[in-house]
Amino acid sequence: MALALFLTELKFWVGLTYVVDSLLLIFLVLLHSGKGGGLSDMFGGGLGATAAGSTVAERNLDRITVVAALIWLFCSISLALLI
Repeated sequence: MALALFLTELKFWVGLTYVVDSLLLIFLVLLHSGKGGGLSDMFGGGLGATAAGSTVAERNLDRITVVAALIWLFCSISLALLI
């Protein structure tokens, strides 16, 4: 009985994390600049380019997006195993 309750709680929290992270990923992908700029230009992403062509804000946005994608992947696999 306790194991069933634990698994139900775990499914709920992993599912909630999955939904929130999915929305976060949509937002983060929209912030990335494409060929002709993007929403990241609104926040100063296009003000000054370094020699490598990407700003600190763009690199940090890339890192945050990768972490969010890894969390999304973990939640996807966890939900598949729990169901």
